[in-house]
Amino acid sequence: MPGFEIVHASLQTPLPWHDGLNAARRYLEGNKLACHNLCGVELRCPQPYALEGFIDFNKQYQRLLNDWEMMVDGLNPVARTNVAPVVDPPREPVLFAFSYARPSEISRLTFVVAGGGELPDGELAERRIVRVGDTSPDALIEKAECVAQIMNSRLQALGGSSELLTVLDVYTAHPLRPLLEGVLLSRLPAISRLGVHWFHSRPPIVDIEFEMDMRGVVREDVVDL
Repeated sequence: MPGFEIVHASLQTPLPWHDGLNAARRYLEGNKLACHNLCGVELRCPQPYALEGFIDFNKQYQRLLNDWEMMVDGLNPVARTNVAPVVDPPREPVLFAFSYARPSEISRLTFVVAGGGELPDGELAERRIVRVGDTSPDALIEKAECVAQIMNSRLQALGGSSELLTVLDVYTAHPLRPLLEGVLLSRLPAISRLGVHWFHSRPPIVDIEFEMDMRGVVREDVVDL
């Protein structure tokens, strides 16, 4: 919206997700903002969830948003990424970073694109995962193509453009170079200018192998909550 910008804030030290979100709320309120300015959340979990476990976690997460009166017509308006680091994972789900909107006079559009894996229509069902259970090179290419299409669709829906991207994050435990050369550089041309941040992590659901999120912001902060 005119008169606002989105700021990305990484935590100096990740916090347990519930405590972390409450600390983020206090941070916003300390800056004369409100919890409703929160527009993006990045979580890290100990390991990928079975599908039912992920749905159960989402219910807990949604309960907090309901308590904060954040839901809009029953839908979650806060972009989210939730992945499991391969090396040194946390012992419990933690808040890694968040994004928020604040009043600003900058003229350019800022935005956050929520994380997405190879579920083409977003339905949380094993049968909808692209090439489920297959991690062959061809399958990984197809999975990356699906995710790149999701990212572009979300970018367009937000009114953003490739030129306004500032960060592209990739989350996979598989070799990245074949996917960069085979899919990502052509589907997401901003990568040739910006590169990618590769997190050696697994997406949050067992059998999903490749995830991305993106953003276009002017300000990147590190905060100690």
